Amino acid sequence: MRINKFLAAAGVASRRECDKLISEGKVAVNGKTAFLGLEVGLDDEVSVNGNKVVLKKNEYYILNKPKGYICSVSDEKGRKTVMDLMPQGVGRIYPVGRLDYDSEGLLIMTTDGELAQKLTHPSNEVPKTYLVKIEGVLTEADLNPIRSGVEIDGYMTKKCKAHIVETNKAYTKIHITLTEGKNREIRKMFAVIGKEVTLLKRIKIGEITLRGLDRGAYRKLSPQEVAYLNSL
Repeated sequence: MRINKFLAAAGVASRRECDKLISEGKVAVNGKTAFLGLEVGLDDEVSVNGNKVVLKKNEYYILNKPKGYICSVSDEKGRKTVMDLMPQGVGRIYPVGRLDYDSEGLLIMTTDGELAQKLTHPSNEVPKTYLVKIEGVLTEADLNPIRSGVEIDGYMTKKCKAHIVETNKAYTKIHITLTEGKNREIRKMFAVIGKEVTLLKRIKIGEITLRGLDRGAYRKLSPQEVAYLNSL
């Protein structure tokens, strides 16, 4: 494992910040000053400013994010973040991907940067399913443009799966599964067909679901669930 990755995995700082510490000569491996790109093993002794660094076991949580929280570890405007919902002392944990302020639902929280990259990089096409609610009646035919791809912000959205799960004169609920996730994409997709989203909730990542988790509640992912996410 490269030294910057080791330090980031141990919770010292972000990988970029770790590169800076290494460049400044503040990192040592087995008593010798480390250099960028150095490979280290679990038996090597690593220190920063003379303090020993121990590689910690990664943490994995699933959170049912409510509306009104920012998907960030901090917010310069002083708004509530998803970190306010997690236990104190949980370590250098962060959200995987984003749900906007007005959206809710399934959010993975982890210290595992590699898994976070795997789940969010568009090339991996990890399926994410959302419950969407709009006012009024919508038909399956109305969803065809969204399924085929619509133009928003100068790009065409990828083909996706979408079907109606409930409808009446007051509202329609839809399940939509995407393999990409751009900023406010679902809201913009429905705006193209003249519909405003009144509820947006992520309910699945792959086959991982909220499993009855209350709003604002969290639980640890099982080893089997972590293995499954790594297999996607």
